[in-house]
Amino acid sequence: MTRPATPRHGLEVDPDFAQFIETQVLPGTDVSADAFWNGYAGLLDGFAAENVTLLERRAALQGQIDAWHKARGNQPWDAAAYRAFLTDIGYLVDEPAPFAIENGTIDPEIATLAGPQLVVPVSNARFALNAANARWGSLYDAMYGSDVMGPEPASGLDPARRDAVVAKAAEFLDQALPLAKGSHADVTAYDADAQGLMATVAGQPVRLAEPSAFVGTRHNGADVGYVLRHNGLHVELVINSDHPIGAASASGLRDVVLEAALSAIQDCEDSVAAVDAEDKIAVYGNWLGLMKGDLAETFDKGGKSMTRRLQDDRTVTRPDGSTVTLQGRALLLVRNVGHLMTTDVVRKDGQSTPEGMMDAMVTVACAIHDLKKSDGPRNSRNGAIYIVKPKMHGPDEAAFADRLFAHVEAALGLAPNTVKLGLMDEERRTSANLAACIHAIRNRIFFVNTGFLDRTGDEIHTSMQAGAFVGRDGMKTATWLKAYEDRNVLIGLASGMRGRAQIGKGMWAKPDALAEMLQVKVGHPKSGASTAWVPSPTAATLHALHYHQIDVAARQDELAGQPIPDLDLLLTPALADGPIPQDQVLRELDNSAQGILGYVVRWVDQGIGCSKVPDIDDVQLMEDRATCRISAQYLANWLEHGLITVDQVEDALRRMAAKVDGQNSGDPAYRPMAPGFDGPAFLAARDLVLTGTSQPSGYTEPSLHARRAEAKAM
Repeated sequence: MTRPATPRHGLEVDPDFAQFIETQVLPGTDVSADAFWNGYAGLLDGFAAENVTLLERRAALQGQIDAWHKARGNQPWDAAAYRAFLTDIGYLVDEPAPFAIENGTIDPEIATLAGPQLVVPVSNARFALNAANARWGSLYDAMYGSDVMGPEPASGLDPARRDAVVAKAAEFLDQALPLAKGSHADVTAYDADAQGLMATVAGQPVRLAEPSAFVGTRHNGADVGYVLRHNGLHVELVINSDHPIGAASASGLRDVVLEAALSAIQDCEDSVAAVDAEDKIAVYGNWLGLMKGDLAETFDKGGKSMTRRLQDDRTVTRPDGSTVTLQGRALLLVRNVGHLMTTDVVRKDGQSTPEGMMDAMVTVACAIHDLKKSDGPRNSRNGAIYIVKPKMHGPDEAAFADRLFAHVEAALGLAPNTVKLGLMDEERRTSANLAACIHAIRNRIFFVNTGFLDRTGDEIHTSMQAGAFVGRDGMKTATWLKAYEDRNVLIGLASGMRGRAQIGKGMWAKPDALAEMLQVKVGHPKSGASTAWVPSPTAATLHALHYHQIDVAARQDELAGQPIPDLDLLLTPALADGPIPQDQVLRELDNSAQGILGYVVRWVDQGIGCSKVPDIDDVQLMEDRATCRISAQYLANWLEHGLITVDQVEDALRRMAAKVDGQNSGDPAYRPMAPGFDGPAFLAARDLVLTGTSQPSGYTEPSLHARRAEAKAM
């Protein structure tokens, strides 16, 4: 039975949520409950109606674009006419005059350092802590336990694999931190003195080729660590001759520890399934624990109970005897939801209110606990709160977010521009007006990131009526995609982001294919990006190697001033230029149907927003709402243009539901979709495809939220 709402300043608040805010979030922030709810009510009064207007503008523009494409029929693509049309309807706006962002004091993990960025669902405390603690990672463990050294090992220590890992790590050290003479593979002892690191090779003392790379010495129990620095990132040589690994090394080197995930996005959006007060309290509660520093999670591993907490900072003694403290955790950012969805957790006049406004008030309030710390480990040492704001369409929506967070700051007693905003370049109207979007939040922007997964979904939806899109392989090499990735970096640099903000790239979606990642993802720092997303701490450690291979700051200097790819390239949809072979169509139909079902069934039935999901060939892929959006929009597009039929979609969904049931047969919490095909999970997947053309911007959230609420009520 639903409990009566708690009244607060004209708002109707879920009673558990009101209690959470007033007894857990606000104490210690110097923000009273009265001030919080008054500020929240003022936020809704000042911005909720405009939020609706912005969403109506999205729909109106989409309707005009659909009508334009339909009117042209099968005429050849006319880039000039299309660009003129988009300008006439206000989809494209004038470029701002040259400018440089002025975003205040930003932490070095964002402004000046280049390295990996983790993204995790903050709803899972263990994952959230793992991501926060992924600032430092064992290179030995990352290589030994992944496919980098070949098929993953069986249980027990494989001496040959160990030796291969040690040799590979020595190769890395020779490239990034070479000795003045000889190889790290030949070192028989490491030591340090007032002049820095000293290695013994062939009985002779040898210094680093660049002695200033030595930072100092760190002691941790029986371990002695020699801390070095290259391209701004730290590397620790861990010496312990009594350790089983160190005992097998002539130098006693038992590990090479890399500074890995410089930052981590704690996600309240695409990777979580939060549809009601219970879910949102869990999401906010974990973020609160991270900001207070007291989040802990106890779990069973190998038959033993373990408790995970945030790591402490690292103290290093310099050669002159002074000490320096190195941050022990990734800098934490929090991703709010976008402008689309509403929530019943806080209602006004009996109506649901924008969920993004609730995220803004609560995540910022939680982060005040970090700002209030006077000693001990902190998240932002520069007094900033980092909010990633996704799924904004164009500069008007970016400017709206800027003003919205200004209100939140005032309501919570924070100085202007304490809140920094990360701009996700993942919607087509934002990509096409990127400089104007950056300009709209120039006083608080801290990153611009290419979310190519969501961006592909919006590419298909925006041009839904232009024709049938090429298949997935063709999309990967499409003209618009390269223009999109290049423009993001070059516009970011032209806006003065070098040394002041991150320029980021998207996720590696194959968490078990890390050997392939090592070969491919070096392209992100080569592109000039100062960060890129990874799905796990192990992936972060391995991706860190790329930032030793590439000096991103130097690469950005090389790219600065290069011509920005023409907008027409970005605006040209990747349409099929002839019939797509039927066997390819049917193969992609099955593949997309299986991917949608494999993800949606966990989202709807179990509330799992992001996980490794086996694809049609049983390869584990990292899936979230963005990947689901692509698959649903592909099928909706092909259905719209007659490449597939409703009957074929229905048949594929039923066949693939049986396959997904089989893939999940070992999960005791799993609810099979076959043979009834009438549960909320199956119906949600069906909704996403068959109503894909009418879903706002092709988003999956409306269907998933409705069906998850239905499943929770069963």
